[in-house]
Amino acid sequence: MEMTGAQIVVECLKRENVKQVFGIPGGCLLPIFDAFYDSSVRVILTRHEQGAAHMADAFSRASGQVGVCLATSGPGATNLVTGLATAYMDSIPVVAITGQVRTDVIGSDAFQEADATGCTRSVTKHNYLVKDVRDLVRVIREAFYIARSGRPGPVHIDIPVDVQKTKAEFQWVEDVKIRSYRPIGAAPKEQVQKAAELFQKAKKPLLYAGGGVILSGAAELLKELAEKTGTPVASTLMANGAFPFDHPLYAGPLGMHGKYASNMAIQKCDLLISCGARFDDRVTGNLSTFSPNSKKIHFDIDPACIDKNVTVDAPVIGDLKMALAEFIKILPKNSHPEWLKELDEWERKHPLSYKLDEGSFVKPQFVIQKLHEITKGDAVVATGVGQHQMWAMQWYPCRSPRQFITSGGLGTMGFGFPAALGAKLARPDKTVVCIDGDGSLQMTMTEMATAMLEKINVVVIVINNYYLGMVRQWQELFYKERYSGTALTAASGKAAKDQEADPAKLAYTPDFVKWAEAYGAKGLRITKNDQVESALREALKSPVPVLLEVIVHPEEKVFPMIPAGAGVDDIIVDMA
Repeated sequence: MEMTGAQIVVECLKRENVKQVFGIPGGCLLPIFDAFYDSSVRVILTRHEQGAAHMADAFSRASGQVGVCLATSGPGATNLVTGLATAYMDSIPVVAITGQVRTDVIGSDAFQEADATGCTRSVTKHNYLVKDVRDLVRVIREAFYIARSGRPGPVHIDIPVDVQKTKAEFQWVEDVKIRSYRPIGAAPKEQVQKAAELFQKAKKPLLYAGGGVILSGAAELLKELAEKTGTPVASTLMANGAFPFDHPLYAGPLGMHGKYASNMAIQKCDLLISCGARFDDRVTGNLSTFSPNSKKIHFDIDPACIDKNVTVDAPVIGDLKMALAEFIKILPKNSHPEWLKELDEWERKHPLSYKLDEGSFVKPQFVIQKLHEITKGDAVVATGVGQHQMWAMQWYPCRSPRQFITSGGLGTMGFGFPAALGAKLARPDKTVVCIDGDGSLQMTMTEMATAMLEKINVVVIVINNYYLGMVRQWQELFYKERYSGTALTAASGKAAKDQEADPAKLAYTPDFVKWAEAYGAKGLRITKNDQVESALREALKSPVPVLLEVIVHPEEKVFPMIPAGAGVDDIIVDMA
C-alpha cells in the first residue's frame, strides 16, 4: 500500500495503539495534521507546546502507556524542550514528533528552522532526523520501543515537511531489532544472591522506594518483600503510591521535606535497600553524612546510576520487577519488631502537624488533608512545583501507583495543570485534582481553553500565598527576609518584611475566579478554614472544570525541612 509520509506516521501511531496525541500544528507539520483529519486518532489541541509535552508526559505517568506530542519546526520544537527534559529526568516514556523545514534547505537558516535534534539531544533518550520516507516505519517503531523499554524516557523524531509529502510503500515492521541497543532484562543471579546474604544479616533494614517501583510495575512485589521480611518502607516524592500509605510498615516520604521518622530511619538503619531510586541529592543531603552506618543494596536498571552518587555494597542491575521476584524467593520470613518500635517512637515524637486556627487564613495542609478525606485518598493528584507540591506529598499520601503525578527531577513549574488534563484523559473514570501554586499555575494557565473545549473535567486548587512561596521560604530563612523577585503583587517582585501589605486586603493580578469564569469554568475563592469542606464538595461535584482559589498567608512554610547542602541529621522540624 502506497502512502505519504504523513499517512505513514498516522498509521504507525494507530498500530502502536495511540488513541490521542497532544500538540499544535504549523507550516512544517501540516501534512501530518491533514492526515489526522480523517483518522480515529484524537488530536488534543493545546494552547502551548509545553502544555502538549506535559499532557503527553502525564498521560504516560497515569496510564503506563507511551504519551505522544507534536509540534511544528523552529519555535514549536523548542517549546517542547522543557517538557521533554521533565520527562527525561523522571524516566517517562514519551514520543515527540516535530516538523522540520525541507531537506534541501536544512542548514540555510530557512524560516522557522531550528536544529531540533541538537536542541533535544541532551534531554531525550534518543532522537532521529528522518530524511528518507522509507525509514519512517522503522524509526517510529524503534522510537516507541526505546521509549518504553529498559529505563524509559522520551524519544524525539524530527521529520522534514517534504518527507511528510513523499510517497512510499507502507511495510510494517513486526520485530524491532537495534544492534546497538540491548535493554537489560533479568539481573545476574549472583548479584541477587549477594544482596540476599547482606539482607539476612541486617537488624535494622530499610527499603528506600523510588519512582522505578512504579515504572517497572513492581509495587506489589515491594509490598510482598516488606511483609515477608518485616521491613519498613520509606518513599521518595516520585514513589508516592508505590506502597500503601495506610500500611503499618510504611514509614512515609523521605528527603528534604520528608517525615522526621523516615529521615531518621535512613540515618540509623544498618542496611539500606534502594529500589528504583537514584540517591538524589534531595534525599541524601550532604553525602559525607548520609546513612553513615549502613550497608547499601542498589536495585536499578541503569548501570550508570550505580555508585554515581553513593557507593554501594551490592548492586543489582536489571529489571526491578524481575529482580525483586528472585530476591523474595531467596529470603526467609523475618521480622524486626524492635526496629519498628524505634520508628514508631520517632513518629510519635515528631509527626507531621500544623496548627489550625479557625480565625486565621486557610491552612494549606488542612485543605489537602480534607481533600484526602473526602476523596478517600483515591483521586489522581497532579501538582506544580513549590510549597504546594511538598504539602501535597505530605498530606495526600496515595494508596496505589500512578495516582501522584508530579515533576520530580527537573522541578518544572507549570507542570501541574496540563499534567492534570493528560492524567484525566488517561483515567477518565477517576477524580483528577491539580494542586497548584499561584506562581506555578500562571506559567501554563492558558490550557484552561483546552480543558473547556475538550471537556476535560478537572479540579484545580490554587494555593495562593501571593509569592513564589518556596523561594520566599528560602529567602525568609537564609536571605534575611529580603524578598527579591518573589512578591507576585509587587513591581519587580520586590518586598521587605516590614513593608508587606495585609494579604487579606491586597489586590491580586489576575483575579483567579474571574479568570476561570472568562473561560466558562467555575471559579471559587475561600479565605477561611470553615469554608474548606463545603467548597471542596462543591468543586468535586461540578460538571465543568473548577478553579478553587485558597488564600494562604505568605509566612506559611513547609516543614520538616533539610537545608540545601546540610545533612539529613540537620533536619528542621519547625520554627519553634
